[in-house]
Amino acid sequence: MTASDTIPDSPFDRTAPPPAPARPVRPFFWSVRRELWENQSVWIAPLAVAALVVFGTLVAALGAHHVKSVGRTATTVSQTISPNETVTVTKTANADGTLAMQKVVKVEGPPTPPPTPEQRRAMESIPFYMIAAAMLLTMFLVAVFYCLGGMYNERRDRSILFWKSLPVPDLTTVLSKAVVPMAILPVVTFVVAAGTQLIMFAIGSMAYASRSRGIDADLSIPLADIIGMEAYGVVAMTLWWAPVYAWLLLVSGWAKRAPFLWAVLPPLGLALLEKVALGTTRIGGLIQSRLVGGGDVAFVTVHKTPGMDPSAMFPHIDPAKFVSTPGLWVGLVVAAGMLAATVWMRRRREPI
Repeated sequence: MTASDTIPDSPFDRTAPPPAPARPVRPFFWSVRRELWENQSVWIAPLAVAALVVFGTLVAALGAHHVKSVGRTATTVSQTISPNETVTVTKTANADGTLAMQKVVKVEGPPTPPPTPEQRRAMESIPFYMIAAAMLLTMFLVAVFYCLGGMYNERRDRSILFWKSLPVPDLTTVLSKAVVPMAILPVVTFVVAAGTQLIMFAIGSMAYASRSRGIDADLSIPLADIIGMEAYGVVAMTLWWAPVYAWLLLVSGWAKRAPFLWAVLPPLGLALLEKVALGTTRIGGLIQSRLVGGGDVAFVTVHKTPGMDPSAMFPHIDPAKFVSTPGLWVGLVVAAGMLAATVWMRRRREPI
């Protein structure tokens, strides 16, 4: 046995491969992942709304197809009540033996012109705009309840003692909580809303094709324009609601109990006190504008008039008006200040 057989290789052997570099810990990334693991409503709530919408669309499409296919024989009887009024009664015998009756009262007058392509497109687009509005409302409600519990829950269950023991700065923790309602939730909402509208468009196209012919068999919906407007609306409303989210996070890190009441009652109390003492409503108007006034800032204001074309009633984006509004930038500065106060609060608040 030689010495080379008994002496192990030196750890400084130049022929050995270099050790693999250590992977970065990425505390911000894992902090965001923790928030998503603990708050699955961020994606469950939009998907639940989308599932209800798709189910309702399927029921409506199948119901319309069933109404058309079950009819077998129909008898129509017309009776003139007056020179300008006629009553028409239609009796339809269904395949199951039941009898359906429909009564139509027709008043003579100028004939109603058929809808123009623009009017038809506007009427068919109404459900898609309603889906966009419902998704925005869902996004806001989920963000509100998430922010109210973002700092409060870890103090209530005392898990803050464990999270503070990790080498993660308070700034990183607060920013990981703020990025969920201000970045991740809007993206999830937009993706789910766009997917829902595409599914609705596919169901509607098949339903129209099965019971219509010619030009009526196609949906004339500007789906690309609706989805583009929806993306703009999600971004604009998220920026407009940023101080609301920051205020809720601040209250969540300060309140010892009932953070919802502490977040709502003081602003409402100040608005009521101003109304009683000074007779003005500036604080109430500011709160109302921040909660429901984002649409007037981000979109063109439409004043409805009798006989207006339905297509003109839908919102139109106005980015120049939005970015030039002082309230947007003031709100973002206030939101940054509240987040800084939340970081300071987390360093000093103890578990409940």
